Amino acid sequence: MADLPVPENPARPDLAAGPQGPLPPERPEPPGHGAARPGRAAPPLDLAALAALAAEAWSLVADDAVHRAAPDGATDTVPLRRLLGIAGAPGAGKSTLARALVAAVRERHGAGSAAYLPLDGFHLSNAQLRRLGLTDRKGSEPSFDVWGYAALLDRVRREGRHEIYVPDYDRTLHEPVAARHLVPPSARLVITEGNYLACDAPGWRAARASLAEVWYLETADAVREHRLVERQLAGGRDAEQARAWVAGNDQPNGEQVKESRRRCDRVLVPLDMDMFSWRD
Repeated sequence: MADLPVPENPARPDLAAGPQGPLPPERPEPPGHGAARPGRAAPPLDLAALAALAAEAWSLVADDAVHRAAPDGATDTVPLRRLLGIAGAPGAGKSTLARALVAAVRERHGAGSAAYLPLDGFHLSNAQLRRLGLTDRKGSEPSFDVWGYAALLDRVRREGRHEIYVPDYDRTLHEPVAARHLVPPSARLVITEGNYLACDAPGWRAARASLAEVWYLETADAVREHRLVERQLAGGRDAEQARAWVAGNDQPNGEQVKESRRRCDRVLVPLDMDMFSWRD
């Protein structure tokens, strides 16, 4: 059975217990976004390793409730909510790991206990990229609405009474889409993921302030490059265009992201990227 990411600081042995059945994905992944390659069966998940990581994530949630002022001046007791960030270079497997952790937490603590919030929903639209001259640098740090992302993280962290809708990126439309994900009032753990979560720059520092911890998912460059080329092929580019895009855009972005590794709270090292793929 394939191993899940192994933290450099090993998980506590008391957190090893976990669910014993397969965990279905929240929804099918589009090609190139955590999905298994066509014609290749995905190996089973290492449920014990996944459960240990999910328990580590859940441990960020304090047991104490917090008291918040209601609009009428009364106080309302609501569960404390924590946000966990997963950073890493393009193609590292961040979205698939985040979804797997959310599914594992929901399996143990209830369907509304955890929620998923991807940075990719804050890609600037193609129209805005053209306006800014960033069409050929889509996915780079300035091609995201970082202040909008930081504002949503702050709202999610503070507000526990209302449903909060979360945008996503659609790899078929090649555009961000609104309200694909939902943070319910019951969610005590929200897992967000993206390339630049630990970058030391304006906007990203504001986003980082809302995160209880940031974990860095480190994946070999050769593995990431292979997956990134496949992602571009699935998106409609031919082989030459796919390799050119990865070399001219994804690789420079990845080098920038690697510099943020030291600012993360822990590092996860996967042995094989296919370990994250779900069986259909």
